[in-house]
Amino acid sequence: MTRYTVVWVQSVEDELVEIWLAAQDRNAIAAATHAIDLELGTDADSKGDDVAEGLRSLNVPPLRIIFTVSKDDRLVEVVRVARL
Repeated sequence: MTRYTVVWVQSVEDELVEIWLAAQDRNAIAAATHAIDLELGTDADSKGDDVAEGLRSLNVPPLRIIFTVSKDDRLVEVVRVARL
């Protein structure tokens, strides 16, 4: 089991705030965000689906994220977020 640090780039955090503010189900957005952090915190390189070279996607309803994994640094960077 490999542990990873999960970071959300600032523009994605800003987009997540916009999604949360517009949502009627704010608890679901918060729960999905927490679940994403937990899911990607362990063995992130095997999670989600390949989108393009170096990019992976993960759906945790009601959110979909695009992320990168740096195995050497044990770092996951969430680079896009959208509502499903």
